[in-house]
Amino acid sequence: MQGNWLERNGMPISVKGMTLVAWNRDNWFTMATKLIFPGSDRSEISLQYKGRLHEGERQYTFLLQHNTLGQIEGEGWIGLDTIVQRYWVIGDRQRRSGFETLHRISEDKYYLSSGIMAGHFLTNTMEVSLERQST
Repeated sequence: MQGNWLERNGMPISVKGMTLVAWNRDNWFTMATKLIFPGSDRSEISLQYKGRLHEGERQYTFLLQHNTLGQIEGEGWIGLDTIVQRYWVIGDRQRRSGFETLHRISEDKYYLSSGIMAGHFLTNTMEVSLERQST
């Protein structure tokens, strides 16, 4: 993935990353994402997901370990051309939560826009293009 990261009262900075996804037979999945910020002193972000697609539905739930936010719970919906997910940080005094929308551009290309909020205020957003790589 490649795109831009924007924080409140800041200029956009370049972000690059990769997500690896694995499935098993019982509709469980794991994902690992790493984001880096080339040319910036911003620390990398790593995310470890574990979730389950509900049987016969287009919805899933997940747990996420985020290296800066901590433990997160979330849910996602799979639409015809989008995947939308929202999440909330467990036991967080700042009441941080977030959302992501993945929009399919073509068979192997997606556009992701996301944001993190503290209470009712948006603290940062990210917009990136993703390209699926077959293994």
